[in-house]
Amino acid sequence: MYNINLIEYFQHTVWKFGDCVAIIDGDRHLSFNDLNIRAQYIGSLIYNLTGGVSNVVGVFLNKSAEAVISDIGITYSGNAYMNLDVKNPLERLNNILNLIKPGCIITDSKNKGKIIQIYDADKIIDIDEIEWPDALSKTETNYWKNLIDTDIYCVINTSGSTGTPKAVALNHRSFIDFFEQTVPMYGFNENDNIGSLSPIIFDIWSYELTLLMGVGATITVLPDSLASFPIRILQLMEKQSVTYIFWVPTIMVNIANMGLLEKTKLPSLRLVWFAGEVFPTKQFNIWKHSLPHVQFSNYYGPIEITLDCIYYDINTEIPDDKPLPIGRPFRNTGILLLDSDDKLVTNPYTEGEICVKGSSLALGYYNNEEKTAAAFVQNPLNSHYPEIIYRTGDIAYYNEDGLLIFKGRKDTLIKHLGYRIELAEIEHVIINILKIVSNGCVVYNSS
Repeated sequence: MYNINLIEYFQHTVWKFGDCVAIIDGDRHLSFNDLNIRAQYIGSLIYNLTGGVSNVVGVFLNKSAEAVISDIGITYSGNAYMNLDVKNPLERLNNILNLIKPGCIITDSKNKGKIIQIYDADKIIDIDEIEWPDALSKTETNYWKNLIDTDIYCVINTSGSTGTPKAVALNHRSFIDFFEQTVPMYGFNENDNIGSLSPIIFDIWSYELTLLMGVGATITVLPDSLASFPIRILQLMEKQSVTYIFWVPTIMVNIANMGLLEKTKLPSLRLVWFAGEVFPTKQFNIWKHSLPHVQFSNYYGPIEITLDCIYYDINTEIPDDKPLPIGRPFRNTGILLLDSDDKLVTNPYTEGEICVKGSSLALGYYNNEEKTAAAFVQNPLNSHYPEIIYRTGDIAYYNEDGLLIFKGRKDTLIKHLGYRIELAEIEHVIINILKIVSNGCVVYNSS
């Protein structure tokens, strides 16, 4: 019998690897048994507070073991987690909360003072105030057992042109589909140790959680504070024997430019994925030549796709002046390259918009039918029955080997440090909220 929700995977992992280390967060080590007890307990608190399932529950925490506990606990409660950025200004957070209307929010004593200014104190769970039980006898929850694969699993916020982020709703099926493909492709197992650097508001974090739940991989939390000291990140990875990382290229470019790979060899590292923005080939080659024992893979996919839809395992030499391909679609994913007349592009070096179909698609934008209808549309090549595709707005072309090469955008959306940013959202803040100028235009300088 196949699994239909992610807690079913986690239950098997706990049964099999209960005493193994699930999370390394600084000097703290949390086993799968302890993680399971705490997640189920907080899941029962969430259910008692919200009184239902298939709601959205916010998480307002720094990246930590508590964030892992909270996200899995929310899934145990039968609800969907939405991780919030503790660095966001109150106005942006308030816009998100007004749109989503979460059933409750999990935070801690460090961040409670901020979120309580814009959210009902009676619906806040302070994780620092919880007295954790030692066993499951009084805390086991069964709400998750009714979850099916099409139920909502999480909500991830991305930039919106009106100043209110678009909230992408993703389901269990899409994560399971991606997980079931990538695990055998790359041999993930309980011996893997994930060097987790991405913020908890990224979809990369959600995949790292899936590996923890699904195969018993360990998550080593690489604190956000180390981003300014990349040598310390590498030293921590070496100390903890990290085997796998999934990063945004910006930090990897900095590491390459600073020559840090000459100082740290990372013998345990076996697999490196990167996504979210273009990785300059010159800096990539420094990584590849410095770590010849590592498999490198370029991944592509916006948040509306779980997790990525196109990939390229880089097993050949690519000259510094040539772009890295984004590659070919995953199994069970359809890629349509459409021109401005919605005709299918098949000829090499002819540009078109990347459009995606398949189980990887998000459910749409939470509480936003208009934007959902604009981006998740009927396949223009199919007039016979309903078939939804997602229009990414990204432009690409096929090279002579049939590999997709990313070219750019058809609009003003940019990617910076892995964050998707609508330039119009910045314009909205400057003109309508801060009122610095009466009119203006934001231009992005990638250098």
